[in-house]
Amino acid sequence: MSRLLVKPHETSGKVHDITPHSAGWGYVGFGLYRLKPGELASEQTRGREVILVLVEGKAEISAGGTDFGRLGARMNVFERTKPHCVYVPNGSDWQAHATTSCTLAVCSAPGKGGHPARVIEDIGFEERGKGANTRFIHPIAMEDKDIADSLLVTEVFTPAGNWSSYPPHRHDEDAFPEMTYLEETYYHRLNPAQGFGFQRVYTEDGTLDETMAVSDGDVVLVPKGHHPCGAPYGYEMYYLNVMAGPLRKWRFRNHPDHDWIARRDAGG
Repeated sequence: MSRLLVKPHETSGKVHDITPHSAGWGYVGFGLYRLKPGELASEQTRGREVILVLVEGKAEISAGGTDFGRLGARMNVFERTKPHCVYVPNGSDWQAHATTSCTLAVCSAPGKGGHPARVIEDIGFEERGKGANTRFIHPIAMEDKDIADSLLVTEVFTPAGNWSSYPPHRHDEDAFPEMTYLEETYYHRLNPAQGFGFQRVYTEDGTLDETMAVSDGDVVLVPKGHHPCGAPYGYEMYYLNVMAGPLRKWRFRNHPDHDWIARRDAGG
């Protein structure tokens, strides 16, 4: 199995625990809890900032000494309603007490103490792409929101039979303003859950070229290169992206062989 494909190691509790050390990079961390009603998850943030994403279900959440009360709205991620999310600064802590069955994502990156704990509000909605490249976006914490020091977080719904993160693009050079270096994780879900999707991670020089079949609950690591996804007919794909690097900006370059697709779509 590819080292870039991470399967959940448990069926409940903390099922993903991806750290910069385990991923072999410097910035992004990703954890995921599957909690039953009444169960508690809590962590110290230490030197890292965190964005908690209630992927599914409801929980009472406190962070940084503030009690945010009961949060959560959608009970199934494929309802496509906006998620409830909380920002937690470094040098702090958080806890989540599940009041229903819940799936809680823990997105992390180096913190600088620049922002207070808060509920992330005014999450937008975007439709991106055309035809079989159409997908739907909830930009949870992208660079237009000054709510984090390092983290960029977004979630994407890709209809059955469509492509996403496409045309293939990369953000693996620290060359702002043309490109920014951003590590990235993809937490995948499929609807119906027995389905599968595909993700390819590859560089233009061919030194990295892996195509993975992803199942419901898998995480894909993107250390560099292009990283398109495909959802087969009959199976809707969701993914939660976490990105971070030395600069909190998202600047990418499309693969030169496929950039014509973006230019054509931009031209109407």
